Order: sequence, then structure tokens, then C-alpha cells
Amino acid sequence: MAELSPSRRIRRTPFSEGVEAAGVKAYTVYNRMLLPTIFEGTEADYHHLKSAVQVWDVACERQVELRGPEAGRLMQMLTPRDLSGVVPGQCVYVPITDETGGMLNDPLAVKLAEDRWSISVADSDLLLWVKGLSNGFRLDVLIDESDVNLLAVQGPKANTLMARVFGDAVADLKFFRFGHFEFEGREMVVSRSGYSKQGGFEIYVEGTELAMPLWRALFEAGADLDVRAGCPNLIERIEGGLLSYGNDMTDDNTPYECGLEALCKPEFAIGCIGRDALLRVAQTGPVQQIRPLEITGGKVPLCDRAWRLLAGEKRVGQVTSAVWSPDYEVNVAIGMVRMTHWEPGTKLQVETPEGRFDVLVREKFWAR
Repeated sequence: MAELSPSRRIRRTPFSEGVEAAGVKAYTVYNRMLLPTIFEGTEADYHHLKSAVQVWDVACERQVELRGPEAGRLMQMLTPRDLSGVVPGQCVYVPITDETGGMLNDPLAVKLAEDRWSISVADSDLLLWVKGLSNGFRLDVLIDESDVNLLAVQGPKANTLMARVFGDAVADLKFFRFGHFEFEGREMVVSRSGYSKQGGFEIYVEGTELAMPLWRALFEAGADLDVRAGCPNLIERIEGGLLSYGNDMTDDNTPYECGLEALCKPEFAIGCIGRDALLRVAQTGPVQQIRPLEITGGKVPLCDRAWRLLAGEKRVGQVTSAVWSPDYEVNVAIGMVRMTHWEPGTKLQVETPEGRFDVLVREKFWAR
């Protein structure tokens, strides 16, 4: 594959110096920023993530911040998830939809205060949508992309490493909760969250001044824990059923099609854009939905475009993410499957650049 040409339109992050020193081998572009994708190798990075602890530069998860008296109203307009019970100090995974009920993003939203929310956006221009809604409805809210850069600490030894840097209390954080912790005299927001099933934290680093000092502190404190630079891992995320916006779903899909029906309660999400459209879908149900898929017959190639999912010669869906799993010794995959063929145990085929492979529709993802 051709190299990526750097430019000012593709921004480095405050942690890029550390990422490069750690020997990053590949990047992708995410929210117009660099996101590392490989260090030692996809499988080697996968095994290490499952056994030790990694520090991830995920500054590309840009923060769209809402501040003001109507911040809560605007936040509820964005999502069909009922936010009425969310309290300051809580993080929530939210599907964000347009007027047709199509998915625009699936971020983690953090309620910093009654009049302040921060949204860690997936790869899309959500800022423009939020500004458009606010101006169209003339809401009393200030919206901007805050100068906050995320650093994730993930893996089974994450508790130990974070406690050494931020104090023992950080390990007491509950899942999807955050607290304020001090580093070099400055307070930082730390949440118990992250894009892996291995457990860990995300650190909200304001500005750039403490970015590399924090990076270095984590590596110094974790030397005996085999801490390494890492990144979201394709194998681990598919095993755990972690969806990728722009890959596994787009604005053509509703939350119901994405298996997010538990988070989609339009009947209670008063004011949500797309509420009426989603209520109609809730009545009839989706005609297709994301399913975990097992692909047999040898390792599949890189899935960098949707592959046709077939029942005989009839297209019944598509595979959107797939990779060989060393632990399960099978190709693990995510696909959008028509309701006529989504029952667990259904046998299908997928058409890849290297030919057809047999597919089994599974009931659950591999890792929970």
C-alpha cells in the first residue's frame, strides 16, 4: 500500500513524539489526526494487550464540548438514549442519530456538570451537526472542540500502572465513571473506560504542556509491568464486539440495526432529533442487524471494503470487519445480515478478494 503523505490537514498529536520513539509501524487517519494502528504487529500487539498494559495515543477522539444552560437539552436532542437519569461524574455510550434515525456517531459522552457535557466523537464531522442544531433552535449553549487530548491505558495491568501515577484511589473508579486526579500539580479527568475488553482508563489531558511528561511518567512507572505503546487492536475489538463507526455502521443504519436497541428508547428521549422515525422502526423492527460471524477455510485477507454475504447466489448482507483470531483459531467477523438469515447457526458464504469462504452466524461475540 502507498505511504501516507503528511500535511497540516492531517494533524499530529501531543503524543506523536512518544509514539514515533516507540516504533509505530502504521497509522490511519481519524478525525483528521494520526491514529497508530500497528507497533510490533497486529497479532503481537494483540497478545501483549491481553497479558500486560499498553499506553494508547487516542487524541484523535476529539472532544465536542457543550456548555451553558441548555447543554442538557441539546445533548438529549442528539441521542435516542434517555439521559434523564445521568448524573455528573458519569460516562454514557450514546448512539447519535439524524432526522431519519440514521447513525451519525457512537461516542462516549461525559457529563462533567449539570450544564456541561463532553463528547468523545468517532470519526465524523459531528461538531458541524451539533452547531447546526444549536443555531437552528437558538439554544443557549456554547459549542467547541476543546483542547483536550485523550491518552488511554488498557490491559489487565492497567490498575497497577495507573495507581502508581495517580494514586491508589484511581483504581476504585467504577466502570463508566470518572474522577479528578492530580498529576504534576494539575488536575486531570480520568475515566474508567476505553476501546477494549481488557479493562482500563482514559485520561483527558488538557492542552499540550503535560502530554509528553505524562507519557514518560507512565512508561517509567510501568517498566516492570512490560508497559508498551499500543493502539486499538482489530482482533481484540472484533472478538469483543466493539463496533467501528464508518466500518460496521454508517448513517444508513439505525441503532436497531446496530444491535443498540437497549440504548435506543425514543419514547423516553423527549426532544431527540429522529425520534419519530425511530419510533416507527421500533414498531416494525429492523430488517437487518449486526451479527457476529465465524469465517472458516483459512485466514481471510484484509477487509478494507464491504464483502458480499451470500445464501447461495442471493445477497443477504455484508461483512464489514474480519480478521484471523490466534486465540480462537478462526476468522472472527462482524457483518450486517438480513433478518431472513440472521438466526444463530445459519450457514452462509462470503465473497472476498481471495474467493469464497464459509460463514457461520453466531449467537454471541467471542469475548465478554
